[in-house]
Amino acid sequence: MEDIEMEDVMRFDHDDRTFAVYRTDKGEFFATDGYCTHEKIHLANGLVMGSVIECPKHNGRFDIKTGAAKRAPVCVDLKTYPVKIENNRVFIQL
Repeated sequence: MEDIEMEDVMRFDHDDRTFAVYRTDKGEFFATDGYCTHEKIHLANGLVMGSVIECPKHNGRFDIKTGAAKRAPVCVDLKTYPVKIENNRVFIQL
């Protein structure tokens, strides 16, 4: 949990899938698919601003809480996953 700083994102790979785990400026945790829906770019290289992730390639934006595409060129939403915090660890619920 402490590995993810405030307003940051971390890549997590599991069973041939890539996820992005976010920590907001308020200390909340969220998880989405790890690739931009516009192009297969890792969102873990992007910029987190409050509850928005900006793709590092074309600056498209997604809401990390809902997965909603917020700014072109992205137009397909991200899949989101519930997050559980237990024993100071972050778990993605699939």
